[in-house]
Amino acid sequence: MSHDASLAVFSEEGLEFAAHSERYSKIKNDKRLNPHMIEEAIDLYGKPQQIYFYERPLLKKTRQLYAKQYNILGKELPTTYMRKFVKDAPRCTTTSHHLSHASYAYYTGPWERTLVVVIDSIGEWETVSIWAGDDGKLKKLWSQNYPDSIGIWYSAMTQRIGLKPQEHEYILMGMAAVGDADRLYADIKRDFIEKTPTSYHPYTVFKRNCHRGCKDWRPDLNTPQDYADIAAAVQKIYEEIFVELVRSAYFMTDGKYNSIVLAGGCALNCVANPLAQLFFENVHVPGNPGDAGSAIGCVLAHWQQFMYMDHMYLGHNIQGEYPVEKVLEQLHTKRITAVASGRAEFGPRALGNRSILADPRGTDVKDLVNTIKHREAFRPFAPVILEEHAQEYFEGKVGDFMQYVATCNKPEEFPAIVHYDNTSRVQTVPAGSEHGIRRLLEKWYDQTGCPMLLNTSLNVKNEPIVNTREDAQRWSKINGVEVCLPE
Repeated sequence: MSHDASLAVFSEEGLEFAAHSERYSKIKNDKRLNPHMIEEAIDLYGKPQQIYFYERPLLKKTRQLYAKQYNILGKELPTTYMRKFVKDAPRCTTTSHHLSHASYAYYTGPWERTLVVVIDSIGEWETVSIWAGDDGKLKKLWSQNYPDSIGIWYSAMTQRIGLKPQEHEYILMGMAAVGDADRLYADIKRDFIEKTPTSYHPYTVFKRNCHRGCKDWRPDLNTPQDYADIAAAVQKIYEEIFVELVRSAYFMTDGKYNSIVLAGGCALNCVANPLAQLFFENVHVPGNPGDAGSAIGCVLAHWQQFMYMDHMYLGHNIQGEYPVEKVLEQLHTKRITAVASGRAEFGPRALGNRSILADPRGTDVKDLVNTIKHREAFRPFAPVILEEHAQEYFEGKVGDFMQYVATCNKPEEFPAIVHYDNTSRVQTVPAGSEHGIRRLLEKWYDQTGCPMLLNTSLNVKNEPIVNTREDAQRWSKINGVEVCLPE
């Protein structure tokens, strides 16, 4: 009922299914649960015996009252809402927003002892929180409340440069690489930031509440270069705040933790995420750290059980064998193809089951894919690579879920997957993986000596990722690129 509506299904054995409403409704970032998604879940797993919700709605209404958001105060409570879809649905069990984020990150992560930092726009009241995870229990160490919000400020600046807040923050992040980070840095900091975190004081204090945007700020800045320079300065300031916040978490616990897990919508800032390594030996970002992932987190907050997730293939299943040979044939003859096979990815990244794939070595491939997806020319594409070859081609942190940016060692050889600053958001596929993208990469490497492919989501701008076989066929017909499907 806010944005990025999602659903997860658990059985006694654990997580069975997780999906995004937008993939069914075709409405980007759909805030409503979709009846077809719920029908699919019930057909596969039966009616729910218990329902969990990722926020405490009455507490959230107190903040909405404080913020004078009178128009949404009357929004339905989750139990009433759910009974529109399942008439006799049980009453919802609620969990605080930030605990849902923290629980998803902690209980699906690789360590039983770790710090968890949650940064987002807003939950009920909290906007940033720091947690300690020890032996299966989470303890909140500190939090910051509305109206001081790093996420709200970042979204407001996204809107200021003509993009859609709560959706296009990743475009601002990409645009930053083509801007001058220093030109407007002092102006933005002077006009928006009262205080940034220090080693022993993690608060970020803003001079104005950006919840209703900041379109009035500096109307004289209205050219494409102005927008790029705003983006670059905003990203630079965000990274500075992020580093000091992580440093503060480290000193808050006297350096007793060597691991950190990041959650909340701001954990999708893959340029900033690797900076956590300045203070922590181990850094982990789960595959779906934003609000949608809290469909899992709100359950685990109550269950308090570890369910390590090494993949995100949890959604609608296009059954059949992954079409490795068909994809290879298309790559060799056309250099660009697409694939829709197996279970859809749960999260914002396509990881090989709903992907457009291309040879990363062609000088014109990036432009071709951007044309197909109707995207801005400055937008980067990511590589998917056999994990054992990643350090040969990339310097820096990499991972299975495309949550970190690393520097490409050979940008001239792979122009399709490097950004203007020679960085790439790298997805690695480990040896032993049973997923089709691993088999595809192994064969591609055997045939070409290249251990990677360009991998981007199977959609076009402002549309959700393809979900079903019928979606894929429709997409192929409209966009003129064959989508390889299982036989």
